[in-house]
Amino acid sequence: MSNQARTLKAIKFDRENIKLEILNQLVLPYATTYIPITTIEDAFNSIKSMQVRGAPAIAIVGAFAVVVDTFNYLNSQNSGDRGVNELLQSLDFLISSRPTAVNLANAISDIRTLLAKYDSTQPLNEEIYNQLLEYATNLYDEDLANNYKIGENGLNYIRDSLKEEGFEGPFSIVTICNTGSLATSGHGTALGIIRSTYQALNKDQSKEKFHLEKIYPLETRPYNQGAKLTSYELDYEKIPFTLICDNMVSSLINTLNSESESKSNNSEPVKFIIVGADRIVENGDTANKIGTFQLATIANYFNSAQNTNIKFIVAAPRTTIDLKTKQGSQIKIEERPKHELTTLVGPQLNGQEVGDKVTVGIATPGIDVWNPAFDVTPHSLIDAIVTENTKVYTKDLNGEFDLSS
Repeated sequence: MSNQARTLKAIKFDRENIKLEILNQLVLPYATTYIPITTIEDAFNSIKSMQVRGAPAIAIVGAFAVVVDTFNYLNSQNSGDRGVNELLQSLDFLISSRPTAVNLANAISDIRTLLAKYDSTQPLNEEIYNQLLEYATNLYDEDLANNYKIGENGLNYIRDSLKEEGFEGPFSIVTICNTGSLATSGHGTALGIIRSTYQALNKDQSKEKFHLEKIYPLETRPYNQGAKLTSYELDYEKIPFTLICDNMVSSLINTLNSESESKSNNSEPVKFIIVGADRIVENGDTANKIGTFQLATIANYFNSAQNTNIKFIVAAPRTTIDLKTKQGSQIKIEERPKHELTTLVGPQLNGQEVGDKVTVGIATPGIDVWNPAFDVTPHSLIDAIVTENTKVYTKDLNGEFDLSS
């Protein structure tokens, strides 16, 4: 794909003509294709199939889909028959597309509150539509502004942590899944922090005694969002990175941090692991892409056994915090289809030529498969939770988070 064809814009919403398109992330990084979303059912299918993914983006697409669906209905010949009750039933259907991601549930809850002032038999009208439009556009605009705040707050936390430690020289960051512009309205959460940090602390720009040398994104099996999407974003923005398999993290940290201790000139020790979140509950337990818990456990081992002082950071907007759920064991974890683990899907490559997509089997046919999309990282393994609030959430002397403010 040419650089001109590349894009980091996952969601296109035409506010004048009320049209919604989403970037089909299933064909990245080899093709840039936008899919029109004209109904709530279209949004359900795109979210369920992971053509759009990332908790903030899912919520935004869901909200815009409600707007577009309502607009198209009011401008159709059948206008006048559909009531608030039917729309509420459609919301139940939409929320079932990705049950673990709390952002979609929060957006649907907000829309329900908006509709609660109307009788359930009330026909949909311009007044209701205008309120839906205002809500969805505000959700998008606020998410974008909040992502930049998350990036800045994360940068400040990283800078302060390294200064407090007295660290000098190059360092690296590990991340999992995709948490950038393709998963949000723009800039990103965990990847947004990485973007902001590299802009301020790259070797040429840093005014500190340390600088960010390299990012290590995990491929993120079985759906490979890290390999396909995070590497795409990092390459797009010319941020130095090296892709690694999910099971290489321990060896990577051991190699880089050991070299650092021996004063090797080629080392950039891992100082931070930064991840996103699909749901953060009251005590700080965090549901995120499967493999996140493993990263936190690895960091904890190295911090305990080798005194590496790797900070484990969760980055997410406040809308991802679920204060109604007390602890991580209460989070419903979505399980994905078996074939995502037993097959690989991608285009045939012949030099620079990109051919048709093919499905390749990589496992014994007919075997049993367990394929959870998320795991839950205990709050005890999390050092900081970064949101758009200026205050970065850290644990008190008892090892507990207070996420209520």
